[in-house]
Amino acid sequence: MDPVNPAAAHDAIPAVDPRLLVREEGLAGYVGEFKRKLKAGDLGSLPVVIGLIVIWSIFQGLNSNFLSPENLTNIAITMTGTGMIAIGIIFVLLLGEIDLSVGSVSGVSGAIVAVMAVTHGVNEWLAILAAIVGGALIGSIHGFFFAKVGAPAFAVTLSGLLFWLGAMLQILGSNGTINIDSDGVVGQLTTYFFSDVAVAYGLAALAVVGYFLASFFDARRREAAGMPSRPLAEILLRTGLLALCTFGPAVLFNQYKGLPLAVVLFLLALVVTDFLLRRTTFGRNVFALGGSVEASRRAGIDVTRIRITVFAISSTFAAIGGLFWASKIAAANQSAGAGDLLMNVIAAAVIGGTSLFGGRGRTWNALLGVMVIVSIQYGLALEGIATPIQYMITGAVLLATVVIDSVTRKTQKTAGRA
Repeated sequence: MDPVNPAAAHDAIPAVDPRLLVREEGLAGYVGEFKRKLKAGDLGSLPVVIGLIVIWSIFQGLNSNFLSPENLTNIAITMTGTGMIAIGIIFVLLLGEIDLSVGSVSGVSGAIVAVMAVTHGVNEWLAILAAIVGGALIGSIHGFFFAKVGAPAFAVTLSGLLFWLGAMLQILGSNGTINIDSDGVVGQLTTYFFSDVAVAYGLAALAVVGYFLASFFDARRREAAGMPSRPLAEILLRTGLLALCTFGPAVLFNQYKGLPLAVVLFLLALVVTDFLLRRTTFGRNVFALGGSVEASRRAGIDVTRIRITVFAISSTFAAIGGLFWASKIAAANQSAGAGDLLMNVIAAAVIGGTSLFGGRGRTWNALLGVMVIVSIQYGLALEGIATPIQYMITGAVLLATVVIDSVTRKTQKTAGRA
């Protein structure tokens, strides 16, 4: 082997992080980076945001009431039930798997609360806890058969869809419908509003200030460690965009009844789960497992434990989503969790940007995806378009999203980024 030449080693050009080059070039660097990502198929949430703007523009042009504070508030509240379930199923999709049981599990959740709290007079908080814990146990059972026994997730959760649907009907009994107290805890999930305008503006300000401080100190910490960090100008720009996305809805909500409790809880769930996925070892293991099971196993990741936990999370959020749906219709009935709910949940996750192939996605995708779906539903309803047409349009949007996902994946492979 040739000896190392000290002079050559001294003259060698050190490797430079490409993120530093982009930031040093200023605006031109960011434009170039954006073009590079487009060519590589790294579109992120851009297609969804553009699509949402187009959808809102079209429906506003057709009906001036579409972007009214009342209609947008109703859209936001309706989003929460499907959105909560979509958060959970994103964890499963990140593994490259599917959970077909979430609709039935959400129905079981509502049935448990209704029977315990209304029929048997159990404390409502205890009934809610029982429903959520029950959801977690159901998901753990699914995860056990998938991760430990080796049964395909599709088959396991398809069986779960049928089994828990039957369980829901059995729990509800011959009556089939149990009305929920509209003034109770579950009843107020989708009917309570923070009427004081200071609440909406205060939460918006808290989010903006918290984001700025977290980004600023993170940049200083990375800079002190000699790692790539965002310059102050970029942090201020991002903070400004966040301010538009928070104070805009706050103004809108305050023009109607105030900030809905359902929206606050949904956003809180998004923040917590996003932190779990991006800032914890568990989250990194989920992404790694979605990229390659064998590589994850060789890296020492407990594949079985991660898989069971992910399915438990999926069913837990299905149970939570079921409570929101029970609140929305003020009852638990035999149609809960049926119909197009499962389709809308999966569509919301995929349309929002979560890959069906695993390894790519964020829980915030649930917000974007469910906004698209519910906006289409409300826009078509305002125009008096029949339900079959709504299904067809939603299906077409989902197909277009899957095609984009497939093309993007191929482009990334060609560019050497997959």
